[in-house]
Parts: sequence; C-alpha cells; structure tokens
Amino acid sequence: MEWYRKSITFFQEVVAELKRTTWPKWNEVRGTTTVVIIAMFIFAIFLFAVDYGLGILYKQAIHLFR
Repeated sequence: MEWYRKSITFFQEVVAELKRTTWPKWNEVRGTTTVVIIAMFIFAIFLFAVDYGLGILYKQAIHLFR
C-alpha cells in the first residue's frame, strides 16, 4: 500500500501548491489572449504570402526549364 500513501501525499502537495498560486485577473487573460490571436493572424497572413510567392516562383522555374 506504499503507492496509496505516495498518491495521497502527491495530491496533498498539489492542493497546497495550487493555494499558493496567484492566478491572473480576467482583464490580463483577455488582453494576452487578444495579443495571441492578433499575432496568429499576422503570422498566418505572412506564411500564406510566402507560400503563395514561392509557389509562383516554383511554377515559373518548372515552366522555364521545360
């Protein structure tokens, strides 16, 4: 039954650690989430442009060397 005692100790330590944790306020969570979403769209547009441009260059290179 050693695993049982270790499990109980583990969960007690988890609860104690969660009580010491400082959680961010709602405004901070909303602000950082907004920044992440905006950054995601910027990177998506950038990667789309690079992929599209490289695709055009690839097609031209294939057509040129045929």
